[in-house]
Amino acid sequence: MDRQYSPLMVIASIVLAFNSILAIYNAWGDAGSVAFVLVADAVLLLLFLCLGQFERAGGGREGKGRIKGAVWALTTLLTAMFASRVAPLMPPVVEAAVWLMAAATIAGGFWAFFLN
Repeated sequence: MDRQYSPLMVIASIVLAFNSILAIYNAWGDAGSVAFVLVADAVLLLLFLCLGQFERAGGGREGKGRIKGAVWALTTLLTAMFASRVAPLMPPVVEAAVWLMAAATIAGGFWAFFLN
């Protein structure tokens, strides 16, 4: 199976790898931060692969529906991960706003993928 990756995806993967190496280097003593970077990278790479699979999928709605579900789950995970890292750094009112925006983003993604 010959796979063609778009140049933009290759460039994005290289930038992600370089940025991740720097983030891991800067957070080397903090196991939680290193784990966060590694999990976020894995989720982003899975998201790239799902989007590539979605582009290559034929007209079958069932296959595309499964890929949409995977894309929504991965973006939901990323949204929750980043909100969980940002929210505790904010004052209580802004922390609530961060979680509210994360919930609105997740709900909006569900609406756009499955209900619209």
